[in-house]
Amino acid sequence: MAPQTPYAGELGDRDPIAAMADTPPRIRAMTGGWTAADFERTYAPGKWTARQILIHLAQTELALGTRARMALTIPGYAAHAFDPDRWLPLDSGLDAREAIDAFVAMAALNRAAFAGLSSADRARTLSHPEYGTLTVDWIVHQMAGHQIHHARQLEAIGRL
Repeated sequence: MAPQTPYAGELGDRDPIAAMADTPPRIRAMTGGWTAADFERTYAPGKWTARQILIHLAQTELALGTRARMALTIPGYAAHAFDPDRWLPLDSGLDAREAIDAFVAMAALNRAAFAGLSSADRARTLSHPEYGTLTVDWIVHQMAGHQIHHARQLEAIGRL
């Protein structure tokens, strides 16, 4: 049974590694013809622009991929929470194409690492201040659902 993450509904019963293989190229393809102005649109008032979503996706791949690697290599690893709204300005100088490239590259790195994990590796635990005891498998599922969640937001922007 798949772990219940905040994005479990986005992933559904799909294999997370397969979803991770599909979503980044889907995002690159859907935004391929967008202009700089298109990337500055949002799907709803007060929400992130497409460019900001792409930066956030890259940052999340970095943060959660590192979190999984730490759990796999440090016994008793305790993760720290991170606030995406506070992280976003750190990389706000990226243009949309750079953000896509960063996201796609880090997503590929994570997918390759996760695809090679054994069941025992995926069962490795870590502690999190908000979610309690988690497994690497939880992170894998969380990341796959997170990618899909934001791909849907980008699709909404593309329909505007």
